[in-house]
Amino acid sequence: MADFRLVISDPKAKKAYQVEVKSPDADKLIGLKIGNNFRGEIVNAAGFELQITGGSDKEGFPMRKDIMGTKRIKVLISSGPGFHPKDRGDKKRKSLRGNQISEEIAQINCKVVKYHGEKSLAAALGKEEAKA
Repeated sequence: MADFRLVISDPKAKKAYQVEVKSPDADKLIGLKIGNNFRGEIVNAAGFELQITGGSDKEGFPMRKDIMGTKRIKVLISSGPGFHPKDRGDKKRKSLRGNQISEEIAQINCKVVKYHGEKSLAAALGKEEAKA
């Protein structure tokens, strides 16, 4: 029983949309890794293909692509998600989450990689604003 918040970025429209995904659709995402693609039918965006780009767990620790598995570990890092050094050569030990989606993940970031439908992503998600 997993519930996720998906943040879907649309590179063409340069907008991002938040969608809540509940079980049983959310269970289809468990086990996927950063960089994997999945169909948009999970979030009622039929015809779109989405790619996982990152996420964070329930306590706010970010996922990192180069850490294998689902667990949270302390890693010495010099750049990337979770740490932005002020000076060249700075390193810091930070707690980060692995690259695989599990039930401990709260937010999943993804982007659209294939547009198959005639509708825009906003229309497919039901988030299109009425034009005045």
